[in-house]
Amino acid sequence: MTHTEVLIAGAGPVGLTAALELRRRGVDCRLVDRLPQRLPYAKAVGVQPRTFELWERMGVDRAALDAAVPLLGQLIYVNGEEQARIELTLPPEVPYRFACLPQYETERILEERLICFGTHVERGTELVSFTQDADGVTSRLVTSSGAETEIRSRFLVGCDGAHSIVRKALGLSFEGGALPEEYMLADVEVDWDLPPGYSLRAMHRTAEGEVDDLLVCIPLPGRCRYRMSMRVPPELSTVGGRDALDSVAHGIEAGHAPRLEHIQEVIDRLSPRSTTASAMRWSSVFRISHRLVDRYGEGRVFVAGDAAHIHPPTGAQGMNTGIQDACNLAWKLALAVAGDAEPKLLESYDAERRPVGEEVVVRTLRQAAHGVQADPDAPEAVMVREAQLLIAYPDSPIVEPSASAPGPAAGDRAPDCGGLLDPIAAFPLRLYDVLRERDHVLLLYADSVEATRGLGELADEAGRLAHGRLAVCCVLADRIDPGALPLAVLRDGRGEFRERYVSDGSTAFLVRPDGHLGARVSPTGPGCLSAALARVFAT
Repeated sequence: MTHTEVLIAGAGPVGLTAALELRRRGVDCRLVDRLPQRLPYAKAVGVQPRTFELWERMGVDRAALDAAVPLLGQLIYVNGEEQARIELTLPPEVPYRFACLPQYETERILEERLICFGTHVERGTELVSFTQDADGVTSRLVTSSGAETEIRSRFLVGCDGAHSIVRKALGLSFEGGALPEEYMLADVEVDWDLPPGYSLRAMHRTAEGEVDDLLVCIPLPGRCRYRMSMRVPPELSTVGGRDALDSVAHGIEAGHAPRLEHIQEVIDRLSPRSTTASAMRWSSVFRISHRLVDRYGEGRVFVAGDAAHIHPPTGAQGMNTGIQDACNLAWKLALAVAGDAEPKLLESYDAERRPVGEEVVVRTLRQAAHGVQADPDAPEAVMVREAQLLIAYPDSPIVEPSASAPGPAAGDRAPDCGGLLDPIAAFPLRLYDVLRERDHVLLLYADSVEATRGLGELADEAGRLAHGRLAVCCVLADRIDPGALPLAVLRDGRGEFRERYVSDGSTAFLVRPDGHLGARVSPTGPGCLSAALARVFAT
């Protein structure tokens, strides 16, 4: 029997994220996947701005930006007529925009980064069962040769998809259902003159207003290349009757792969431009279910991504939600492995992420029926929410409640800002530059010399309570002399920090490893952060 700190089952984007987040914190882990190689399918394609923010923190943003293409908006056609052009605009202070990146490219980028930490995906290796006790988890694995082996780990994370062995063996319920429609997916090139960077949603409505035909095209890297989805013709159907509708029918199904002529027939019916599809790289039939676990883990075993929540792909929420699951869980596991976690820290994973999963399932179901454009909220709010920038944990047991005040509150996403001046760097920094590849970061803001008094002692106390797992940076209003302040100091050269964080006097902002505020405390002083840090770190 071999040993590791954390065993991760499933090497899709979620499992790779979990492994990378653990390894870059020095946690020993193993990542197994039953498939012998990475699948060449452009399944999950949309990358949300929030995911890019997390990738920046992880150090993979540059590689992802180089490989992705921008998604500028969506063209909507009904019965051949353009009905709307949705522009995917966001507030200027958001550092990233929407993008498209094939899932296999996402996996390549994450895997190459993981290899830098000495960890490889163990392919052709399937988790078949496990037992857990008070001290750890014993997992039984089978390799592609049929050989059996056991691994003893302190924790097990199931990132093994909609048909998760971990979820089933843990006895988690997975309530929901399947949509009756089946769809075809295909990766093809077309020669139309529609504007690049825009997705296409072309529908046919009956006289009664019912949508009876659908074509959705998402841009991919390459010349006039798209991932297209459309309803399945009867001869390719894989539905086996009513029982199939009640099973976990989600993702690519076994059966006859669509041929290029199947794709062309739908294009001929629905495309707003006469065009010919060619260079088909792959195709498949897939099903959609909507389900959510009753809890995200039990004891030393957890689930993330599709193992915990599945739903329609509307708005490209699934993979991005799973990546945030993994980021949320990994930093907590790292503290637990090191013995520095508050005993109930891991319970916060379910408390924080399950409500997010529930909201995504409900919203994507509604959007699948009526479209994102039918959302009753203002378009600006819809875009920010679809970008996953509004996810917050105000009711989390590890977030320190703060007084009602303008600006981001404890539990909210920590916004970026620019114009920060380092006394050595000859160029302005972004706040996210300061947060990059760090875990907890304590930002101490002061707008006067008087407000800086005691910040050094506060930083020392916070570092002690956090077992040294805390970086501290003081942000001063421009033209404030830091004097002999024994801290890293940045000046708020353009006032953007004060504007975005709406801070006066002295305020302490505790930024968690996943980019959310764990606490916002004002005024600062001895002991002001002790309760917030005690929610996370062992005392």
